[in-house]
Amino acid sequence: MKKSIVICAGLCVALAFTSCKSNESMYKKAYEKAKASEQTAVVEDEVVETPVVTPLVETPVTKTTVVANTDNVSVRTEDLSVIDGKALRNYSVVVGSFGLKANAEGLAKTLRSAGYDARIAYNSARNMYRVVATSYDSKADAVSSRDQLRSKYPDAWLLFQK
Repeated sequence: MKKSIVICAGLCVALAFTSCKSNESMYKKAYEKAKASEQTAVVEDEVVETPVVTPLVETPVTKTTVVANTDNVSVRTEDLSVIDGKALRNYSVVVGSFGLKANAEGLAKTLRSAGYDARIAYNSARNMYRVVATSYDSKADAVSSRDQLRSKYPDAWLLFQK
């Protein structure tokens, strides 16, 4: 039984090797076809003219001014009561929010020494002291002030007084 299995396996291997034999005539035909197409490509290249390209003209970059659309700026609305400083106008720029009044007073003092008319307002609903650096009647003025303050206070935001 073992002998018949070994003989069958040997026949299968021999059959596999003989069926995968490559034909030289097929390779020769493919080689001749490639050579013929190469020769026609060389002949065609001699006839083709090179395309004419127009020269580049360098133009200076123009400066564009971006106009800020203040209608899209987000504004929070809160009901506040002023504790320290002048009354708030419609739009205010808040640079700090604190749970402790002493911390708010410290930031307000720093802002006043920097030349701002800082105010402290209290939000009783959230139990937070808001430090307002500037306050304006128009939203556009408040947005430009907020943008200037964001260089030093990156979390500055706009507040609309109810």
